[in-house]
Amino acid sequence: MLLRLVPDNTKIKFMWLRKVSFPVSILLIIVSLAGFFLVGLNYGIDFKGGTIIEIKTDGPADIGAIRSRLSSLNLGDVQVQEFGGSDDILIRVEEQPGGELAQQSVVSRVRTIFEDDNVDFRRVEVVGPRVSSELARAGAIAVAASLLAILFYIWFRFEWQFAVGAILTTANDVVITVGLFVLLQLDFSLSSIAAILTIIGYSLNDTVVVYDRIRENLRKYKKRPLTELLDMSINETLSRTTMTSVTTLLALIALYAFGGEVIRSFTLAMIFGIVIGTYSSIFLAAPFLILFNLRPDAMTPKGDDAEKGSGEEATV
Repeated sequence: MLLRLVPDNTKIKFMWLRKVSFPVSILLIIVSLAGFFLVGLNYGIDFKGGTIIEIKTDGPADIGAIRSRLSSLNLGDVQVQEFGGSDDILIRVEEQPGGELAQQSVVSRVRTIFEDDNVDFRRVEVVGPRVSSELARAGAIAVAASLLAILFYIWFRFEWQFAVGAILTTANDVVITVGLFVLLQLDFSLSSIAAILTIIGYSLNDTVVVYDRIRENLRKYKKRPLTELLDMSINETLSRTTMTSVTTLLALIALYAFGGEVIRSFTLAMIFGIVIGTYSSIFLAAPFLILFNLRPDAMTPKGDDAEKGSGEEATV
């Protein structure tokens, strides 16, 4: 017997629920934007500059002792965390005043406090302020370019209402995910940009699946009220959407629990993004079509005015 998270032939009135989903989404977006401008992101070394040092100790490392020894160097914000195993340590030191040379001197000072220990320096990366600003600019351009490409792709494949709806749905996911970073003050780094781009792709995929079914039903049921047709389309794709999200979440939760501290903020953002992306695909993507006055005959081929058998149902 096949596993089904959602029963067949559901009749949920999703279009009625837009009276709740729209205000909730607007509120979350306002809170996220307010947090971004008033509090700001906790930018990682990738964006604000600094030094990353990866070491391997001889046996399990004492994180507390390492933090204490590094604090004696007076380097400002220093983060020490395990990753991989108990003897693999990642040290992050904030940008030091004095330019590139000051960042380079951090490595020498850190090496000095470990010179009497059997410590293997596996990786050392120094990110200067110029590089960090370029990375921040490139990350913003990557997100903006992906949204613009989505707009043209959906516009080409569907109608303009679908394109704008997909962009607004995806932008909702991006802004609220950024709000999570602000709320929890998660380290915002290049991996966070990767998480956001992945969430964009996942959310778009779900949205296109729903839109494709709506387009198919618009061609089949040309005289049905738009709200009824949209409800039917979402209910038909609900099982697929839910199953895809749950299986993805299971993998991400395992990665969050056992993947180590280094990728924890990345996986947490992905988990939240999958949840909010699934929500927006179900509760926002289709209602946007009503908001933009999509015509029920928008996808009707010329010369084909008769409604096909109303008993026909699309399958996932």
